[in-house]
Amino acid sequence: MRKLKGGGALPAKASPKQLVKGLAGGFLGIMVLGLLGQNTGHPWLMAPFGATCVILFAAPASPLAQPRNVIGGHLIAAAVGLLALYTLGDTLWVMALAVGLSIMLMQACRALHPPAGANPLVIMLAGQQAVGFEFLINPVLAGSVALVAIAALLNNVAEDAGWPSYWHGLGRSKQD
Repeated sequence: MRKLKGGGALPAKASPKQLVKGLAGGFLGIMVLGLLGQNTGHPWLMAPFGATCVILFAAPASPLAQPRNVIGGHLIAAAVGLLALYTLGDTLWVMALAVGLSIMLMQACRALHPPAGANPLVIMLAGQQAVGFEFLINPVLAGSVALVAIAALLNNVAEDAGWPSYWHGLGRSKQD
């Protein structure tokens, strides 16, 4: 049996500014989505958005925190979840397949966003009576765009502003 490695150093300690940005981003992101949901009568919140806030506000330089990844990843994974639910049902094997397919497609589209991997589970656990294809628009697209807009404001309120690192459509970029 191989020995697991793990002797590396801990990540650098977050600065007070980074700590405040994480607190403010998580609070504002979820509060704005919640208030929009209350005022419009449409859902704007889903559990994976909490994890999206962690990446957007605590690790904004990460490729996983870029708008392409946040928006594209959520759309891809939710679409897979909806297609799986409406064509194959909501059994355990379908849930597992949908998560695996979501990961594969996010990788293939270069729009990997780990919190989005939960979207098929959220969709299938809610079921067909609670979730239709409009779920792609609201909360998935609307909520992820709103979080990206909040991140653009908060992540650029410093002298080291420059977020996002890149923003390319889901198609081919100039680097392909």
